[in-house]
Amino acid sequence: MKILITTECYIPVINGVVTSIVNLRKELQILGHDVRVLTLSTTNKSFQESDIYYMSSLSMGKIYPGARISLSTHHSYLEEMIKWQPDIIHSQCEFSTFRIAKQIAKTINIPIVHTYHTVYEDYTHYFSPTHKWGKAMVALFSKKVLKHASCIIAPTKKVQSLLNSYGVNQNVHVVPTGIYLKPFLADFHPDQKQSLLKKLDIPEDHQILLFVGRLAKEKNIEEVLDYFSKLNTPKLTLLIVGDGPHRNDLQQYSSYLSIEKKVVFTGLIKPENIVSYYQIADLFVSASNSETQGLTYIEALACGLPAICKNDPCLENVISNGKNGWKYNDYTDFQKAVHSLLTNPLLYQKFSLNAKEGAIRDYSSKTFAIKMEGIYAHTIAEYYLKTEYVF
Repeated sequence: MKILITTECYIPVINGVVTSIVNLRKELQILGHDVRVLTLSTTNKSFQESDIYYMSSLSMGKIYPGARISLSTHHSYLEEMIKWQPDIIHSQCEFSTFRIAKQIAKTINIPIVHTYHTVYEDYTHYFSPTHKWGKAMVALFSKKVLKHASCIIAPTKKVQSLLNSYGVNQNVHVVPTGIYLKPFLADFHPDQKQSLLKKLDIPEDHQILLFVGRLAKEKNIEEVLDYFSKLNTPKLTLLIVGDGPHRNDLQQYSSYLSIEKKVVFTGLIKPENIVSYYQIADLFVSASNSETQGLTYIEALACGLPAICKNDPCLENVISNGKNGWKYNDYTDFQKAVHSLLTNPLLYQKFSLNAKEGAIRDYSSKTFAIKMEGIYAHTIAEYYLKTEYVF
């Protein structure tokens, strides 16, 4: 098949959506498919790198940090995609590149499969005076956009239920995003661990709680800091890996809590180096309720890290209480989970093994690509069957 993936952002941008697309493209190519990516440049210049096409765009950072928009309706890359004649378009975002996907699909009469990655309700503080108004706007917008897709992919049942509540009528398939797990399964030499701990100025005898992700308000990292400060455990460090618009506020809050010497902010880490940070940690922690799936959770589990995360429907098949981690509801749950795993080596070993085995079994990028391959084939067949009998 010829598969065109459209997305607002791609490498060098680092986030869960980009990771998902990179892994999907790689695995689809291994399966023998011809895959191209049409995305937005981070500047007003268009350029091409192999089969990745970057269209010029403008910053929309005042609406949402890092957001960009393309106003192009006639572009040489669009013409090139139309001449290429893809069999299907897999859209990954609902804004500029979805409009472009619509234009290409209409011109050559092919279906669009769309993955709904983002729970925009959790981002209403960026664009709406109240959450209620924001939620209504999101529901209306989502339904209006998704009516142009023949098939919708939801990473979790949480997202599927949300789309159903918006009145989205198309088939919504739940397909967990896959991860290329090989780097996360590699052994980490003790000397490498010692070197990284020294670089981060973390004592070797400390146990480490790890958060990995974008430092934004919707990630609720204040709660992790607050709970960490209450643990009052001497040889324990909180390692926060990532960067974002909320970083300064979080650093100030850690100072307010008088834990700034026990919290390490790394800033942005290159994707190829991120595995080392998982491997020096003992537990993965998160208080976010804005995830559609949470790829960092799966990366952590693949590294054998038990996860202690705020209870959320997106974790339904990711974290199993008492098996590979705990979903907490309040500080008491959080404290008990941390204490039980960090003070009981045999229990920790059991959770760690379960975490790694579950990630390999359920969330490999190969499994994800094979599922998507089947959905593409079915969607194409169904699309042409419908259009053939439309009079």
